[in-house]
Amino acid sequence: MKHEHVLTKHAPAPIGPYSQAISVGNELFCSGQIPLDPATGQIVEGDIAAQTERVLENLGAVLCAGGYKFDDVIKTTIFLVDMNDFPAVNAVYEKFFGASKPARSTVAVAALPKGARIEIDCIART
Repeated sequence: MKHEHVLTKHAPAPIGPYSQAISVGNELFCSGQIPLDPATGQIVEGDIAAQTERVLENLGAVLCAGGYKFDDVIKTTIFLVDMNDFPAVNAVYEKFFGASKPARSTVAVAALPKGARIEIDCIART
């Protein structure tokens, strides 16, 4: 099955040799998003809630560019530098996903690109 690259200026440009997302059939595989402001390319200021909000706004822009929405997401992976941030991340995450509640993994990591405290990737399907 042929795949297509998805790219939007409403999310940060990739900072390496990868695509924002790949569309294959009725599935979209989104690369991890960190809390970069797409306009400046810099990490947003603020606490983990502000960083999580920016990550999910970026992810939403990629989903939209591929013709998907948060309700279409079936799996996410959250990467956190500090697991103590988990409750605050959950509060923001729930605002974006609501009742759709995709399958999810959360992993503690030693570090993330550009000093981010959070990264989220996802798979969506229509």
